[in-house]
Amino acid sequence: MAENEVSSPVEMPPPDSSKQFPIDLSTHKFRRPEKGISLPEDIPKWEKSEAYRDLMGIILTLNEAVKDKKISDSYHVSQTVEKIIQMLKEMEKWVQDFPPIEQPQRFGNKAFRDWFARLSERSEGLVKAVLEEKYHAAAEELAVYLTESFGNSTRIDYGTGHELAFVAFLCCLCKLGALTPEDYLAVGLKVMDRYMQLVRNLQMTYRMEPAGSHGVWSLDDYQFLPFLWGSSQLLNHKRILPKSFVKPDVYEHFAKDFLFLSCIKFIAQVKTGPFAEHSNQLWNISGVANWAKVNNGLIKMYRAEVLAKFPIVQHFLFGSILTLQAAS
Repeated sequence: MAENEVSSPVEMPPPDSSKQFPIDLSTHKFRRPEKGISLPEDIPKWEKSEAYRDLMGIILTLNEAVKDKKISDSYHVSQTVEKIIQMLKEMEKWVQDFPPIEQPQRFGNKAFRDWFARLSERSEGLVKAVLEEKYHAAAEELAVYLTESFGNSTRIDYGTGHELAFVAFLCCLCKLGALTPEDYLAVGLKVMDRYMQLVRNLQMTYRMEPAGSHGVWSLDDYQFLPFLWGSSQLLNHKRILPKSFVKPDVYEHFAKDFLFLSCIKFIAQVKTGPFAEHSNQLWNISGVANWAKVNNGLIKMYRAEVLAKFPIVQHFLFGSILTLQAAS
């Protein structure tokens, strides 16, 4: 991403598209999400849909919420947020129950299928444990997004489509009213950080393949949004500039507090050789003048390289909460 690609202003929807929230639980009919995008020609319909508006709205809202904030800062953490974090910790413990098996191929350890089978079996119960009883009618619908958030058990891969499914899960919680604007900061930092710890563990333990063409739609091999929100955290940081994040003393010292630097530290642990060669896209970002331009550019890039890519969004599932109906 060259500097001239990130400096132009981004047309952004209202930062709080949650004006559509919360759903009227007394009249709403929930249903199991299913695919709705079958051809590349469906992309314009998707980009005009309520689901696209709501997902991009929550992404931008969280981007604004985490601005200039550290993970360790003091902020509101609700019981629901705590329960989501505990749910992710419980799921991480399951990795110990399904250690990698001996197999000829290096990548795609089949033990992941056992981990994933447990998730599929328990996902609805996990969602109900997070939610107050008045929201339980939505549990089956939300459980589908939760299950989709951790990779594909057939291909044993993970990519930005799975990351998007987790955002969909969080967006649904917001639309229900189970998460409120008070929660946005904790969701963008504490929940995302815990999610990242889990998916990195899965990626490493089960040698998961990057979905798509080896990370072509992500900034490392797997992720995008922690870089986007992470750049917002750093917008006005006095010490950490874009040119600084490739320095080991910077990402080692600050990884616990900043999503972007946590991602860089993880890359340094799993890849060898010159950074400019194994992570060229990120190397280009380190040449951008300031974090505002980086953040702005990543929003544009996310729209173009993730949400507009048929190989990713063909797998997205639409239910009663995130619909393919045209946004008003």
